[in-house]
Amino acid sequence: MRFKTTLGLASLGLASTGLASLGLASLLVLVVPGGCHRDSAARPAKKSVPLGSATATFCGGCFWCMEPAFDAIKGVYATTSGYTGGEEVKPTYEQVSSGRTGHCEAMQVRYDPKQVSFEKLLNVFWRNIDPLVQDRQFCDRGKQYRSAVFYGNAEEKRQIEASVVWVKKHLSKGVLHTQVRPTGPFYPAEEYHQDFYKKKPGHYKAYRRGCRRDQRLKVLWGAKG
Repeated sequence: MRFKTTLGLASLGLASTGLASLGLASLLVLVVPGGCHRDSAARPAKKSVPLGSATATFCGGCFWCMEPAFDAIKGVYATTSGYTGGEEVKPTYEQVSSGRTGHCEAMQVRYDPKQVSFEKLLNVFWRNIDPLVQDRQFCDRGKQYRSAVFYGNAEEKRQIEASVVWVKKHLSKGVLHTQVRPTGPFYPAEEYHQDFYKKKPGHYKAYRRGCRRDQRLKVLWGAKG
């Protein structure tokens, strides 16, 4: 089936990357107490969003690092770190981090479709992950760190599949491992993980820097990635 979309080079902000350099870079693991993850039994309070909002869900490795990119978009009401894609009901971080629940660390985005499109959110998602690696992202390894994008209806699935075709074309020397799956139950992560980049900016920046996340994103997507 052929998919049409308005996505293009300018839309995704991709620059010529020198595709020979797209081989997996060595990743530096920063040893920080708690790493990307520290558990807390408390669950976050529900964030209030207006009627008529839409929801999108993405897995892109450590949810701490996915939240800021979506928070910066005009029209996004709320972002929630959590878990999805597995079978365990109301899992804890400890359970998910074991890699045995089938869940991946996820970001749920509540947004106003009149202000920002699902296509725009896809754009942000792709430019903040490495789709060329399987069951990991940057310095985090395991199925719980796999990349995935979820659709809630046929139109969202069409847009996702069209964007996958486009990304494959522009990362032509790599195999994409990002999963495309129907939306399932989403379980908010413990309160400690919500808005972590705001609560603990020093810890967050040190972790992100140690994982060399931005360096790898620049190789994949260019300076504007």
